[in-house]
Amino acid sequence: MRLFLLSVLLIVHSFLHAQTLPAITESEVSRIEKTLAADDMQGRQVFTPGIEKAAAFIAKEFSQAGLKPLPGSKDYNQNFVMMEPEHTNANMAINGKPIDKKNVAVFSAESSLTITQEDHYQKIYVKSSDDFSEIVLKYLESEENVLILVDTSLAKKFNWLANLHMPQFSGKGNHIYVLTSVDPVQYRIEITQKMKKQSLTNLIGMIPGKSKPDEYVIFSAHYDHLGIGKADATGDSIYNGANDDASGTTAVITLAGYFSKFNKNERTLIFAAFTAEEIGEFGSAYFSGKINPEKVKAMLNIEMIGTESKWGRNSAYISGYDRSDLGLILQKNLGNTPFKFYPDPYPEQQLFLRSDNASLAKLGVPAHSISTSKMDVEKYYHKPGDEIKTLDLSNMTEIIRAIGLSASSIISGRDTPTRVQME
Repeated sequence: MRLFLLSVLLIVHSFLHAQTLPAITESEVSRIEKTLAADDMQGRQVFTPGIEKAAAFIAKEFSQAGLKPLPGSKDYNQNFVMMEPEHTNANMAINGKPIDKKNVAVFSAESSLTITQEDHYQKIYVKSSDDFSEIVLKYLESEENVLILVDTSLAKKFNWLANLHMPQFSGKGNHIYVLTSVDPVQYRIEITQKMKKQSLTNLIGMIPGKSKPDEYVIFSAHYDHLGIGKADATGDSIYNGANDDASGTTAVITLAGYFSKFNKNERTLIFAAFTAEEIGEFGSAYFSGKINPEKVKAMLNIEMIGTESKWGRNSAYISGYDRSDLGLILQKNLGNTPFKFYPDPYPEQQLFLRSDNASLAKLGVPAHSISTSKMDVEKYYHKPGDEIKTLDLSNMTEIIRAIGLSASSIISGRDTPTRVQME
């Protein structure tokens, strides 16, 4: 009888432990969040000492959590190089008539490039009725060589794009945008660029799976933000990014520590802090090219969870909810808890393609972002006011606990989400 009671007590203790995730505490969440969003991180902008300091902190946290580097890596740093254009010049003629270079936008890592109708570039004509932003997002990471002709009715949006000087992956496709009122039969574009190399770093750690080590579950967030910029009315010029996305990075670090201590994952868990999300999701794009997408069974990307969602506390939404059954599985695992996941309430903002889940989702991985950010009314989004004092750390802690619990059956290998279907 005593042995029976002891067994029951152990089962109950194990169940309660799994339900409450006691290793995830508000004090720990606060410590990590306050460090990442502090003024001395200088807004964690890419190519600055601030983001290097943040990377060193994340690497230290991964080490203290007991994570292992990816196979073949000596540490958590996933370094890569991008080419940044310092100056671009373009000469172009359409159907024999010269075109002003201000009507050409170049996204290429090539220092010189000549394109004609004989070069077999994919040619796309963007009409006024088309979703310009969706097309830009679609080809942002494409390896295809694409000539995108933009109707003059979209001049305002084109000018915004032309003023972007984003770093580019060497060896990726060339994407050339031209503002024009005609779909040309003949064209010639000559491009010269002065390029400089820029180094970037993702932080990646893992907990090997016990019985299914070649099946991966990824928890991710981006740790970069906007740095130091235009001051607000208070004189504050540091864009701390406490919610965007120090909150998600805090969740990744906290979950890494918890699952390392819990030590019961059958599938391999990968914890990723991506760089360069704010300038084009380049960190996650690089990562996606270095991992076999067929081995990734789920990706939970955590993006801005520091404020209450539109439904209040104990709730969050999942981008692209209807593109796989990941959300249904996560909600099922929450059982009788008060927490609820909802579909993304802002579909017009295309959040599914605007965060670090996108690169792997495009490869079929059930990769979704979890967020609480009220994108229609978020007061401090991309402003210096995005500081830790604006966050609800208690609610944020509950969200992190819910994320950990909701993934339990996927981590154990009992559930496998359906692959994403891209429209």
